[in-house]
Amino acid sequence: MNNSKIHIALPVLNESETLPALIDCLKKQSIRDFSLVVCVNQYASWWDEPEKSAQCHDNQKSIEVLRSAKGLNIEVIDRSSKGKGWPPKKGGVGHARKTAMDLIARRAEENDLIVSVDADTFYPPDYLSSIQKSFQERPEWIGLAVPYYHKLNGDTTDRLILRYEIYMRYYALNMLRIHNPYAYTALGSAMAFPVWAYKKVGGLTPVLSGEDFYFLQKLVKNGRLGLWTETTAFPSPRFSDRVLFGTGPALIKGDKGNWDSYPVYDYQLFDKVEDTFRLFPSLYKEDRRTPMDDFLQKQFGTTNIWGPLRKNYKDTDNFVKACVNKVDGLRILQYLKQGQSNTGQSNEDVLLSFLAKYSEHFLDKNRQNQFGDLDFESSPVELLNQVRDLLFEQEMRLRLKMSRDVFSKDKLDTD
Repeated sequence: MNNSKIHIALPVLNESETLPALIDCLKKQSIRDFSLVVCVNQYASWWDEPEKSAQCHDNQKSIEVLRSAKGLNIEVIDRSSKGKGWPPKKGGVGHARKTAMDLIARRAEENDLIVSVDADTFYPPDYLSSIQKSFQERPEWIGLAVPYYHKLNGDTTDRLILRYEIYMRYYALNMLRIHNPYAYTALGSAMAFPVWAYKKVGGLTPVLSGEDFYFLQKLVKNGRLGLWTETTAFPSPRFSDRVLFGTGPALIKGDKGNWDSYPVYDYQLFDKVEDTFRLFPSLYKEDRRTPMDDFLQKQFGTTNIWGPLRKNYKDTDNFVKACVNKVDGLRILQYLKQGQSNTGQSNEDVLLSFLAKYSEHFLDKNRQNQFGDLDFESSPVELLNQVRDLLFEQEMRLRLKMSRDVFSKDKLDTD
């Protein structure tokens, strides 16, 4: 993959104010051999809706900004001008991202790379070169979930984005801790993959929200997903209702004091997921009780979860792979949500219990009592940022371990 070229896919809606900064980031990249495909998009009906007029005109301004940019290879897909917008049942960021990626996949070489970005994210000068280097060193990777770190604005959004990022990092850290194959964080602004991989999984599925989550899940089911590269994407926290879930909606809900959709799951629930996955090889021989049985039987509407897989797959390795594909990232998340409803602990208590149990790995002696009075609503933002940074440091450490194959096949070494 030494000669692989990078193609950037960017969805744009109401982004004329953020595009100049993104263009500046791209101009400062240490490599120059890349192209940018942008899908400026909205629903066609918005031109007839007065409350959407500002976004329609902003999209036209975005097209002007993109077409007037000098020094970059930019192609604009116009799905926003009058007569060119999305029909009622086909649209949104998922369709925009897919439209840009599909165009790239039709034209690019098999080993070229597609890098997914967002207009409100800062990318350091080494961003594209680090991604390219990672795939050169690990050509078997089917994709890459790039490390991320939300910038703080110095205003009231800081507490909200830190609360949301703590939720995401705690989840990822536990999935890494149990060495689960779905241990990724899905951000459309921070993922990359070869063209051959995009084609292998049938491209991106343009759901209304979470297209990045479902796409990475498809990649995991078809190969090895990379989690480490020597760079970081810096998304900007902002309120947005353009998707049903994700950073923008989380901040809107959180601003109203509603964090029900983003709990800090009891770490013992992750242990039960780990125990279930450990039983997959033995399930090839006979049915055995797993910690997730009641949930899975309800989800799939049958008590015979493993029998059909046993019948269709004639060796242990393929059977285990089928089990992993069946109990996927979405099922795990649903299991955690169901299990969390039965716990009586606060989010802060769950997090502190986790840190206490693993303090020998996560905290030195001077930091073990640092978070004893943690309260997401009232603790200083500086303290929340310290928690975020602690989880970030440990997540990066485990991401790096995974990339270097330091994980054992049986149990994560957290030392």
